[in-house]
Amino acid sequence: MKIHKMAEGVRESINRITVKKKEEEVGARLSTGSTLLNLALSGDSHYGFLGGHYYFLVGDSNSGKTFTSMTCFAEAAKNPAFDNHLLIYDNVEDGMLMDVERLFGKEVARRIRPPRGTVENPRFSEVIEELYYNLDDINKKGQPFIYVLDSMDGLSSHDEQKKFEEQKKAYEKGKEAAGSYGDGKAKKNSANLRKVLSGLRKTDSILIIISQTRDNITGWGDPKTRSGGRALRFYATAEIWTSPTGIIKKTIRGKERKIGIKITAQTKKNRLTGELHDIPMDIYPSYGIDDIGACVDFLVSEGWWKKDKDTTTIKTVGDIGEGTRESLIRRFDKNISPLRKEVAKCWKTIEEESALKRTARYK
Repeated sequence: MKIHKMAEGVRESINRITVKKKEEEVGARLSTGSTLLNLALSGDSHYGFLGGHYYFLVGDSNSGKTFTSMTCFAEAAKNPAFDNHLLIYDNVEDGMLMDVERLFGKEVARRIRPPRGTVENPRFSEVIEELYYNLDDINKKGQPFIYVLDSMDGLSSHDEQKKFEEQKKAYEKGKEAAGSYGDGKAKKNSANLRKVLSGLRKTDSILIIISQTRDNITGWGDPKTRSGGRALRFYATAEIWTSPTGIIKKTIRGKERKIGIKITAQTKKNRLTGELHDIPMDIYPSYGIDDIGACVDFLVSEGWWKKDKDTTTIKTVGDIGEGTRESLIRRFDKNISPLRKEVAKCWKTIEEESALKRTARYK
């Protein structure tokens, strides 16, 4: 009996050490700026991204990819765990022309940097090889960072440029050059992404790669695809696809005007929880991601809060009290914490009700 108790004690000690070690290995936690997307990715309402990991963000045109990535910078700027992180935006497409300070804050505008050069004279990646050279140099500095590539589709490659020159010279001589362009990015990603991951883990850094959807002309599988090869999904901690689902309109001066877009963020891969979800998000060009509005809508759509059939009044639970959608949004505008707690409770309840009520296979 004594030997048995000693063995049990040793096992418990090992388990405690293992749990503590796992907790220490978990990187800094970063919010996506969307409570629902945080829950979809991590099961926690406060964070969706972990330091030391790479995330793949794929989406249609005008589906909030850049807005989402820039919001991550804004969340990092107000999170003390990321005070020492470099905020690097590799603006390959040169398409992000929005007012950063107005939408994402003075701190983001102050801290955001290109991968090379200066803010006044930035140097962004032009070829896939340069992206990995930039990441290697930043990793070797040892300082943690959040690196956003916008986007993979905007990068060329040395192979593609070489082929262009061959075809150009052949054209000038009245000849045709054999073969197609073939940018070779899939091979470059396969060979280099795994090297980047070890650097991310050492420095508690985050890499977000944005990619554009393309029509799948093969007729097989999903109607949409993307370029860059399988490694982009294989090495990702999570893969998120965004797509526009509607236009937000408002009557102003007697005319109906477009003031925002509705999108769906779909998790197609998730190593944190293994769960896949479709998350609704509203984005306003004048404001950004409407986290509060999405939370209110979620609680109403799930029946957690009841909306009066004859009026616009929403009956909440607890001490929050009732109100219209607009009045509730204004109420939580300065402090979202009580609303976030309700969303987390609702989410957890749905998860528990969805779980199989069976004896655990392994104990």
